[in-house]
Amino acid sequence: MTDFADSEAPFISHLIELRERLIRALISIGLVFVCLFPWAREIYALLAQPLLAKLPQGGQMVATDVVGVFLVPMKVSLMLAFLIALPYVLYQAWAFIAPGLYESEKRLVLPLVTASAALFFVGMSFAYFLVFPTVFGFMSKITPEGVAWMTDIEKYLSFALATFLAFGVTFEVPVVVIVLVRMGVVEIKTLKELRPYVIVGAFVVGAIFTPPDVISQILLAVPICLLYELGLMLARFVRRGAGTSEATEAPE
Repeated sequence: MTDFADSEAPFISHLIELRERLIRALISIGLVFVCLFPWAREIYALLAQPLLAKLPQGGQMVATDVVGVFLVPMKVSLMLAFLIALPYVLYQAWAFIAPGLYESEKRLVLPLVTASAALFFVGMSFAYFLVFPTVFGFMSKITPEGVAWMTDIEKYLSFALATFLAFGVTFEVPVVVIVLVRMGVVEIKTLKELRPYVIVGAFVVGAIFTPPDVISQILLAVPICLLYELGLMLARFVRRGAGTSEATEAPE
C-alpha cells in the first residue's frame, strides 16, 4: 500500500505542475487579449487590408450576422493575443517536459521547437504579404461586369485562418524532415529518391488547401519543394552530428 502511494505521489505532483503551467499560459493570453481589446476594429481592418486594397472603387465588406461586427474582431484579437503570447506558452511547455529529457534530447528539442514556431510565423507572413495580394488581385481582374465583389467578414476570417494554417503547417517541412532523419525513421538517400513524389504531392496539397486558382496553388507548392530541399540539407548536418555524438559517448 505504501509503495502504491509513493508511486502515485509523483504523478499527482506532475498533474499539479501541468495545471499551474496551463493556467499561466491562459493568463498570459488573457492579459494580452485585454490589452488588444480597445483596438479590435483596427486589428480586423489590418487583417482585411489585403482584400480591401483590391476591391473595386467604393467596394466594401459586409456583415450578414447581427453580432458579427462585434464577435469577428474579438476573434481576431484573441487569435493575435495567442500568437503574441506563444513564446511564453512554449516556454511553459518546455519547462514542463525539459526535466524528463536527456541532455542530447534537450539540445535537439529546444532548437526544433523554436524553429517550428518561427517557421509557422514565416508561413503566415508569406500568406499575408504575398499570397493574399496576388490572389485578391487576380480575383478582382476576373470579376464579371455588373457583379459587386463583396464578402462577409465571417467568411473572410474563415478563409484567412484556413490559409494561414495551410501555409504555417507546410512551412514546417524542414522540421519534419530533420525529425524523421534524426530518429532513424528514413534515410536521406530515401528522401532524395522520393523527391519527384514530393513535388507532385506539393501541387496536390496546393490544389486542396488553397483557393481554386493556379496562382495560389503554385505559391504554396513551390515553397514546399524548396523547404523540402532545405530540410534535406540541414538533415545531413543533424545526422552527422548525431553520429559523432554517439561515437564519442560509446566508450563511456
